Amino acid sequence: MSVLRPVAVDDLRRQPWANGAGVTTEIACGPQQEAWQWRLSIADIENPASFSTFADARRQFVPLDAPVELTFDDGRTQFLNRFDLAKFNGDDAPRAGLPEGATRAFNLMLRGDVQGELIARPLHGAMVLLAPKGWHWFVLLLAGHAKVIADHRSHELEPNDMLWIDPIPAHPVRIEGGGEIVLARLPTD
Repeated sequence: MSVLRPVAVDDLRRQPWANGAGVTTEIACGPQQEAWQWRLSIADIENPASFSTFADARRQFVPLDAPVELTFDDGRTQFLNRFDLAKFNGDDAPRAGLPEGATRAFNLMLRGDVQGELIARPLHGAMVLLAPKGWHWFVLLLAGHAKVIADHRSHELEPNDMLWIDPIPAHPVRIEGGGEIVLARLPTD
């Protein structure tokens, strides 16, 4: 049977970036805290700042509230509107510019050969999530209202609610509602 596991948002810890230029709320990492192969977090970017370097990681990065302009050491820039996805190596730590002011950003970091996927999008009506054996989903509802339905279980989501979905392989999970949502598909530990 599929399992729906709410995240206790009040228990999440905020910590300074490794370089001290910002603050991050770590959501989860696995399979171990110190020797993580994947890590989910939300960064508060209140001022233009350089990202911390994670030489052995690959990043997927999505601005949640306002656009971000990433400037890399080689001179290239990448402008990201809300919900645009950037992928880059953790040792290629860019500087984040804030053309319209402060924002939060969702980060998925991956190490080694671990795979994962980050999606941020509007939610209009219903969507279906598939997860083959060995995968599960993380859901963050940013705005609106949603209902997650897996097998005969359901869970209501309000803004800022977070939920892990451990589906039965080959059994689709439905998310119904309206608003804005962030999803991460990750390997099970």
